[in-house]
Amino acid sequence: MKTVLIVDDDLINARVFSKILSKRGGLEVKCTENVEEILKIARSGQADLILIDVSLSHSAYQGKPVDGIKITQMLKSDPKTAKLPVILVTAHAMEGDRENFLKQSGADGYISKPVVDHQLFIGQILALLP
Repeated sequence: MKTVLIVDDDLINARVFSKILSKRGGLEVKCTENVEEILKIARSGQADLILIDVSLSHSAYQGKPVDGIKITQMLKSDPKTAKLPVILVTAHAMEGDRENFLKQSGADGYISKPVVDHQLFIGQILALLP
């Protein structure tokens, strides 16, 4: 069974995504916003895809606040995790945000919140799973 790691500082969003992915997508789900844990899970191969919120209000790494863009950059620059698919999830859905966030982070996909079409959401994730 494929595993998706959800990184979101909003527990309600994490729960909703988790339910959709496990019940409708048949996927295993892990949730954390602890950066050390994210890196550990990614490096150990315990996740097949990471779904990460762009704006993380509680996440810090080595004493500095980090957001989903920074964490994605860290994952993409590490040879052990560079090929792991990362999808950015954000409520920032202004024109040009998608291209800007993807270019900045090196992420493999972008989904805007709120997620209304659950089948489309699952489809976007399944399309990037190895």
